[in-house]
Amino acid sequence: MAPPPATLLGISSTQLSRYTTSWLLPPLALAFLRLLLSLYAFVTTFTILATDTPLSARQSFSYFTVLTYWGLAFYFLFSGLHTLSYARSGVSWLQRWPRPLQALHALFYATIVTFPFLVTIVFWAVLYRGPWFPKTVDAWSNISQHALNSLFALMEILLPATLPPAPLHLLFLAMLLALYLALAYITYALQGFYVYNFLNPALGAGRTAGYIIGILVAECVIFGLVWGVIWVRVWLMERVLGMEAKTVSRTSKKGSQNRVEGGTGRSPGGQADDIEMGKLEK
Repeated sequence: MAPPPATLLGISSTQLSRYTTSWLLPPLALAFLRLLLSLYAFVTTFTILATDTPLSARQSFSYFTVLTYWGLAFYFLFSGLHTLSYARSGVSWLQRWPRPLQALHALFYATIVTFPFLVTIVFWAVLYRGPWFPKTVDAWSNISQHALNSLFALMEILLPATLPPAPLHLLFLAMLLALYLALAYITYALQGFYVYNFLNPALGAGRTAGYIIGILVAECVIFGLVWGVIWVRVWLMERVLGMEAKTVSRTSKKGSQNRVEGGTGRSPGGQADDIEMGKLEK
């Protein structure tokens, strides 16, 4: 029997509730941690924009590194607010959103736990040639965008109670990479520069094609590894150690913490929601 569309998109009621809970942190602590990471990412981004020349600041929106870092900043902002709303009422904003927005959030999560690793690998393995950055602000910004970004992604893999990304998301991630490739060549057509030298076919069409295919393969490998790590985390923490997701009661006005192992609840719209938090979805 084929799984329902909501499960294929990563937005079944069980999957949605896990985006705002953690096996380690209570919802309020998880919310503040995510908001703190969002604040750091935004401060970093705006500091870089403020210290860049106006031309460099405009051109920065063509770089995959910068776009993914903006993604981190906004993801942690929205996920922090979703988690905060869950901590306060027992029902997150995400659970109240229309299905298309829920599906986009699930895809957003898939980008957050994969793209930063791709950025880090490509930068340090392909782009960086040294010497180390002479200015402290340049060193800090590059560490933030090309090292801490992966640390932030790793935290989203390990700390929340999320299930592995839906395999269907890999197709959409490949499409996003293709769209970025189009953006890179549009940038060259309009502004006359390649955001990354390996995209310049004048250096060898075969070489350029090899880099493009290699990055796509790397993304597929990263997705598979991330999927496996999350699966192991859920299995180890919940099935072996019994450390189920920390939840809040929907009926508690003060939002006191408790563990919910099974049962159903009703959302404000009246639909039954499966709030079983401690088991892998089958």
